[in-house]
Amino acid sequence: MAITQGAHHIGLTVPSIEATRDFFVNVLEFKQVGARPEYPAYFVADGTVILTLWQAADPDNATPFDRKKNIGLHHLALNVKDIDTLNSIYQTLIKTEGVNIEFPPEPSGNGPAQHLMAYIPGGIRLELMAPGR
Repeated sequence: MAITQGAHHIGLTVPSIEATRDFFVNVLEFKQVGARPEYPAYFVADGTVILTLWQAADPDNATPFDRKKNIGLHHLALNVKDIDTLNSIYQTLIKTEGVNIEFPPEPSGNGPAQHLMAYIPGGIRLELMAPGR
């Protein structure tokens, strides 16, 4: 058994904490559970994990993350209930401003689990995972 017991929170620096917060709250139905205006930062949660969204100090001059060239968060992966939920979220994502789909729902490895990958507002690469049927 490991010493740690899962993620408490994950901190993400983004160019617009409002746009990224709105994506998590309005699209993925997270709840805003706090804020620190002096940082500034928002805290959003899905009941399992808390995300801390930090405002980049100079977003116009920030270097976007390149998963093949930079050290850091490659992507954020979140579980969803099932494949039907994954497909439903995909239909929402393709109509959501600021979202770029990397690939639609497809088998993860040899399946039966499925996943999708998208860049969301804030430039974060998000993977959504659904268990197989």
